Amino acid sequence: MRVAMIGTGYVGLVSGACFADFGHVVTCVDKDASKIERLKEGEIPIFEPGLDDLVAQNVSAGRLHFTTEAKDAIADADAVFIAVGTPSRRGDGHADLSYVYAAAEEIASLMDGFTVVVTKSTVPVGTGDEVEAIIRKTRPDADFAVVSNPEFLREGAAIKDFKIPDRVVVGTDSERAREVMRELYRPLFLNETPILFTSRRTSELIKYAANAFLAVKITFINEMADLCEAVGANVQEVSRGIGLDGRIGRKFLNAGPGYGGSCFPKDTLALTKTANDYKSPVRIVDTVVEVNAARKKAMADKVIKAMGGDVKGKTIGVLGLAFKPNTDDMRDAPSLDIIPALIAAGATVKAYDPESMHEAQKMMTGLDYADNAYAAIDGADAMVIITEWDQFRALDLDRVKDALSSDIVVDLRNIYSPEDMARRGFKYISVGRP
Repeated sequence: MRVAMIGTGYVGLVSGACFADFGHVVTCVDKDASKIERLKEGEIPIFEPGLDDLVAQNVSAGRLHFTTEAKDAIADADAVFIAVGTPSRRGDGHADLSYVYAAAEEIASLMDGFTVVVTKSTVPVGTGDEVEAIIRKTRPDADFAVVSNPEFLREGAAIKDFKIPDRVVVGTDSERAREVMRELYRPLFLNETPILFTSRRTSELIKYAANAFLAVKITFINEMADLCEAVGANVQEVSRGIGLDGRIGRKFLNAGPGYGGSCFPKDTLALTKTANDYKSPVRIVDTVVEVNAARKKAMADKVIKAMGGDVKGKTIGVLGLAFKPNTDDMRDAPSLDIIPALIAAGATVKAYDPESMHEAQKMMTGLDYADNAYAAIDGADAMVIITEWDQFRALDLDRVKDALSSDIVVDLRNIYSPEDMARRGFKYISVGRP
């Protein structure tokens, strides 16, 4: 089948490359000419393991193309995916749908013959209705169906999530559209992937409900970590003890500095706004948003307390800036709250991240960026781990001891053993563990 992917951001580029790898002919369209040129030259604008090779293979095979010209891509397509950004709107927290609606207008003016218009972007309930209305107004004679097909891609594991997903959700009442979507995802039938067909509005809500529930789990275990510290319990053992219950599950029960990234913060906020608009508030999610914001800010206080209550004139080596490992995404990363607070308290911060420093430099000033982990902690009064990159899990601890001017290690991701760190002579502070 022929596919047009409108938008070459994280979702659009990964989805386009994976559909091409399924054997479809995919054209990725973006108005950013410089980005398209870089993609044509093989330069991937985001860090996602395996994506550069996947793109190169499918470009070479003639199945994946990049262009700024939407006309031919849309006119020839059996399915046109809208994969543009939906950031939180300034001032009220609602999802900004201006890019989605602009894409709908452009698709309406260019499509030819029966076309399935698929919303891949994360959008509030009812957006598909508005997309359909825009297209119908622009082209009253058009033969089309608007479908919701939310993405469930984890940054750092997106290709696997697309090719071996837990499920595929498709929202449409059109049988013609269902047949097109079945054909697009036909390779997944070999893996017996559940494909859930629902109404469009149900599909839109599934995406928000899924992310909100995961955010609830993260925030719950973070609050349990605080309670563990107060009563002398171990949050990792609590997590295992409750996670072995099949009704709860073990995933997303790792205590830390709070969630961040491109999805959870904006999606939980957008869900609460939609719920309030429909006078059906989701109070649990409202609280999760508030607690998570407070937690990220409280992590700086945790570091300061570990250093005796005063960091003025002291140097802190920070390992990890991205919101999670295996990505360069800095959006709503806990480091964006922690580091400025430490600097405001008088500390000098040296930081290192394997992939995200180029993005961090756009968002944070007043700190030094190091070339590697050991350079970040050289001469520092404390080492603080914010992101659990694999390379930070296997540091040479003797070298760490020699590099630090003190023995303080604050591990906000619980990647080391308290007993082992104490045996090595560190003053080790983690999250929710005695």
